[in-house]
Amino acid sequence: MPADAKSLGLWSGIGLVVANMIGAGVFLSTGFMAQDLGPGTILVAWLVGGIVALCGAKAYAAVSKAIPRSGGEYRLLSELIHPMVGYAAGWASLLVGFSAPVAVDALAAGSFAQTLWPNVDARWLGAGLIVALSLLHASRLGFSHWTQNFLVLVKGTLVLAFTAVGLIAGRHAFPAWQPVNPAQSFTSPAFVRGLFFIAFAFSGWNAAVYAADEFRQPRKTVPRAMLIGCGAVVLLYLLMNWVFVANLTPQQASAVFAYESKRVTLGHLIMKQLIGDVGAKAMSIIAIALFISATSAMIFAGPRIYAAMASDGFLPRAFGAKENRAPAASTFLQGAISIILIFTHPVQEVLQNIGAVLTLFTGLTAAAAFRLRLERAGAMRASWADLMAAFVYVTSAAWMLYVGLRHSPRLVAWIAVLLCISVAAYALSSRKPWANSRERGSAVDRK
Repeated sequence: MPADAKSLGLWSGIGLVVANMIGAGVFLSTGFMAQDLGPGTILVAWLVGGIVALCGAKAYAAVSKAIPRSGGEYRLLSELIHPMVGYAAGWASLLVGFSAPVAVDALAAGSFAQTLWPNVDARWLGAGLIVALSLLHASRLGFSHWTQNFLVLVKGTLVLAFTAVGLIAGRHAFPAWQPVNPAQSFTSPAFVRGLFFIAFAFSGWNAAVYAADEFRQPRKTVPRAMLIGCGAVVLLYLLMNWVFVANLTPQQASAVFAYESKRVTLGHLIMKQLIGDVGAKAMSIIAIALFISATSAMIFAGPRIYAAMASDGFLPRAFGAKENRAPAASTFLQGAISIILIFTHPVQEVLQNIGAVLTLFTGLTAAAAFRLRLERAGAMRASWADLMAAFVYVTSAAWMLYVGLRHSPRLVAWIAVLLCISVAAYALSSRKPWANSRERGSAVDRK
């Protein structure tokens, strides 16, 4: 990539991570969890999720240092495990990993807009937002980078303001409420379902690896951006969820189940309770900006995966990126899938399913750190700290998947269908004319 296209530095990388992580999930997940889990258990679940995310970021730091190229899990798994595994991860990113969160956050922006303008259709407004941001990010890289950095700055300011209001004006005593259907233990299906919701809310800590080619010093900057960005969001999420559990009962928090019909999230409930109607309207404006930024961040990052797949011959070359330009065709493809999801899938189902799929492929990528320990040398070799973090993340991912799949046959079928589609598409791709001239970067990356 030309030097002038490598315009992302550390702060841009941190912003990309933060913007990808903070979205609709944190404003919805605790409402679902509060029906089965008590306030202390919810906070423990968010702490556990944060530690696991930080371990994942540490493991990814080692892997991305060895392979500093764009493409995320697709690139890393293709190089370190097998191209078919990377290809499946790429399809998972396209179908759910990015397209679904884009749909959720765009719908969230539309929902909050509806609290200000009741006659607006949230779904159509969300679809329009996806179209507008896709057009922006399909332009020249410099303009796309500038747009993303500006939205991150706005988002960071507003979400910190929301948290400060909740901490200052909200209750400070530890809540005494009990859930409607108390879960019996930390190994219960309800607790694991909560971890899936949290996995979705924390997803995005690895965002910098998707655009590694666009960083000036990817081997140094990408790992730092992931660790610093993830750590900041972990702290912020714990503070936000304290605000939620301290000020909302399970009965109040259950409003998230009617999210799509009544257009309300936990943030909206909090601001209305603490400040009144003016606060609710202010929160709507804050949330619109927050969700626009989240949508923008994922529209920016996701297409880098499909562009990498196109450069390797696994997708038509039209989905690749031209010199000093964003991958326009990939951006529009992802946007189209997101718009379809807006009109076809309930939010709660999307949250749980995305969490499971992301856990599967990020777990495989973190496990690749062990191969680095065996095959690489010097600075490219994973340290013992990297391996410890990878072990924690992989073990947690495996446990979550085991318990979640054991108690949810529908989730098993959902993941099985996704994997079957990926394997079939991989087999067919080798027969396509545009698959005959694949160029791999393995030899370069191992130097």
